Order: sequence, then structure tokens, then C-alpha cells
Amino acid sequence: MNEQSLEQKYNRWIIAVSIIIPVAVAFLFGVKLKDFGYNVEPLSFLPAIYATTNGITAVLLIAAVIAIKNGKRRLHQTLMTSAIALSVAFLVMYVAYHMTADSTKFGGEGVIKYVYYFILFTHIVLSIIIIPLVLVTYVRAWAQVFDKHKKIARITFPIWLYVAVTGVVVYLMISPYYVR
Repeated sequence: MNEQSLEQKYNRWIIAVSIIIPVAVAFLFGVKLKDFGYNVEPLSFLPAIYATTNGITAVLLIAAVIAIKNGKRRLHQTLMTSAIALSVAFLVMYVAYHMTADSTKFGGEGVIKYVYYFILFTHIVLSIIIIPLVLVTYVRAWAQVFDKHKKIARITFPIWLYVAVTGVVVYLMISPYYVR
């Protein structure tokens, strides 16, 4: 199978996953297990863990860029695959937390409130946009179409890094308002 057909083979999957994930997360965000008769305690320990996961993802992304710039392709591949795995783990924990706990309202006032909501809004929008970018970037590397991979990676990297870092920032800004 040539590189073009390999890319085309996965395009339908990339489109499907890029639509299904945000729709599923939005739907599950509104689902509370207690509403279905499950007496579960809120998984209140998860936000700190998934914020840490975002932080580690950011570090892996930076390390992966350094690795590839130093010609360490295998290390780059391992770091990027790990970053994807951590992003999936984040998503699972995020949904699990929100299915067991009520949403936390940001309690800051004044300018900080607008800063928080700007960061949150851009984080959410870009976290949706990054899904197909990561998948296309990954498939191009897998298909060994490195010229196209490099071209899209230059777009994917800063957006993914922003999403990972702002995930930590959002957590740090809202954490004082979590019900304990």
C-alpha cells in the first residue's frame, strides 16, 4: 500500500474520531451516574491527576521536538506516542470525574474572571481542533510521509502544547473552588 492510499485509508477514521470524541465528551459531561441510581462518590482526586497528565504531556511534546531536532527519530516516536496515550488517559479521567461530580464554578472576580474564561474557552476550542491535527500528523509519520508530517507538525505542535499547558493553568485557577 503506498503512502497516499494509507493516508486516504485513515482519513475516514480521522474524521469519525474527530467528531465522535467531542460529541461523546459533551454528552457524557452532562451525564451524572447518580441520576441513574448509581451511588458513587465524586472522583475528586482526579482533577489533580489529569492536570498533572497535561503537564507531563507538555513536557513530552517539548522533549519530542528536541529529540527530532537532534536526529533521534525513535525517541521522538516514543515520546509522541506517549503524549497521545497520556491525552487519551486525560480524556478518560476527565469524563469519569464529570460523570461523578458536579461542575465547579470559578469563583474569581474582576479581570481574573475574564482571563480564566478566555483561557478556558481557547483551551476547549483548541482541544477539539487538535484531535484531527494529531491524528493526521501521526498517520503521516506512520506512513513515512515525512515531508507532509513535518509540515503539519509545525501547526499541530504549538496548538497541542497550548492545550496541554492551559489544561494545567485552568486547573490551577479553578482548584481553590473545588468542593472538598
